[in-house]
Order: sequence, then C-alpha cells, then structure tokens
Amino acid sequence: MLINMKEMLTVAQENGFAVPAFNIGSGQILKAVVESANEKQAPVILAIHPDELSFLEDSFIASCIEEANKSTVPMVIHLDHGGTFDQALRAIRCGFTSVMIDASHMPYEENIAITKKVIEVAHPLNVSVESELGTIGTTGTTGTYLEGKENTIIYTDPELAKDFVDRTGVDSLAVAIGTAHGIYPKGMKPELKLDLLKVLRQKVEVPLVLHGGSSNSDDEIAKSVTLGISKINISSDLKAAYYKKCREVLAENIGWYEPNAIYPPCIKAAREVIEFKMDLFNDIDKAKCYYK
Repeated sequence: MLINMKEMLTVAQENGFAVPAFNIGSGQILKAVVESANEKQAPVILAIHPDELSFLEDSFIASCIEEANKSTVPMVIHLDHGGTFDQALRAIRCGFTSVMIDASHMPYEENIAITKKVIEVAHPLNVSVESELGTIGTTGTTGTYLEGKENTIIYTDPELAKDFVDRTGVDSLAVAIGTAHGIYPKGMKPELKLDLLKVLRQKVEVPLVLHGGSSNSDDEIAKSVTLGISKINISSDLKAAYYKKCREVLAENIGWYEPNAIYPPCIKAAREVIEFKMDLFNDIDKAKCYYK
C-alpha cells in the first residue's frame, strides 16, 4: 500500500512507534527491505538520496512503486536529503510520495522560504514534505565513516522549531539532538540529548524525525521512540552488513559471477539488520494500525 509520509507518521505518532526509513541503494537492498516488511508486517519508508537516484535513475522508482502497491504493508517512497528545489521536483515527477528539502545549512529565513516553495508544489499533488532544523553534518553517500565534512552538531532550538513549523506548514521535522550521519570514527562518542527531545515534542505537533543514529546506543534510540520520534533513518548499518557479506561470499567463492548465487546471503545479512531495527523501533506488526 503506497501512501505519503504524513499519513504514515500520523499513525506512528498516535500509536507510539517509529517507522524505519531504509536507504535503497540497489535492487537487492530494495528486495531485502520489502521481504522483511511483508514478513514482519512492519511499515517502512523506502528512502532514496539524490546521489542514489542519480545512480539508479528514474526508472528504478517504478520498481519501488510496484512493490509498494502490491504489498498490504504501508510503504512510502521518500527523497532523502533533497538539497535543491529541482531535486525535489525530479522526485515528485518520478512518483515519490514524500520529499525532504534539507536547507538546514542555509540561514533560517532561507530555510523557511525554500521549504514553503517545495510545499506549494508538493501538497496539491498529495506529496508530503520533511525539512530539517539544526544540523547533523553535511550528507553524502561516498564516505565509509562520517558522511560529510562537518562534525559539529548545531542542536535544534525548540522555539525556532515551533516557529518554523507554524510558518511553513511542513509535515515532519528532522531534529538535531546528538546524532551525525554515517558510522562514527573511533574515539567519537555520540550521545542523544533526550531532555531536548522532550521539550521539542512539547513545542511541535508534527512528527519528529531522527537522522544519523547508526552509532548511537540501542537504548538511546529505543528511548527516543518512547519520547516522540516517529521516523528514524537507517543507511550505513544496513549497507555495511550487506557489503561485508558480499566481500565474504566473493572471497570464499573465487570465480562466482551469477547474481542469484552471490546475492541471497547478502540479502539475508541485510535483513538481519533491517528486522533488528524494526523491532528496536517497535515497528513490527504495526501494519494493522493502518486498517482500523
């Protein structure tokens, strides 16, 4: 069942769970996410970064749409960290049901302006919009550790968050409470400011989103769900497990070249991470919440 993210996260917020947004970087990862979602009856967001879309090309979105439409599990196709108005437009034209416009690195008023501009196009087409306030590092898809050049976290200000949501009408808000994108380098110890999250939840009515939690403790992440996080992005953990298994399979089977022999154990390894995150976020068996 293909829906937009406003529909997805409204139910999640009402029922106290968070929906995982898994970055879909290949057809095999799409297969892993969809298989786990259907087996566990767990709602999912198929997230695709602009860099991933450039690699996969627009035609890949047709596969995502087909998988979502034939499933009884609610699914969203979401542009992750769209950096420009044109990137958001491309996603909408492809059939994404949700887009993120990330102008958190811009001055506050410019962030508001571009968010409103995207919303003016997206909302009449039933496409939801996510934005970000505060920063958790510049994003990208080429790193093996922190996926950006900025490691400094600028925490989300609760009063600005309320003003931002009121003035833009954005459907969900990614907040900076102590995470960063990618796998953290040795010696960097992440820690969530859960007290800040509590204040943000009181100030802002729309669903709150957590980006870049790959290296935070499971206890912290689970606690953030109980305190009001409704969507959590997962990319590095998933891809690391998938490609670790790929390297093992190829090293142990020199000369293999058939995808149907190489990829099944890699998909299984990815599914182990996917289903662990679903359980951690209290997402398993929540598809039924959308059919009440």
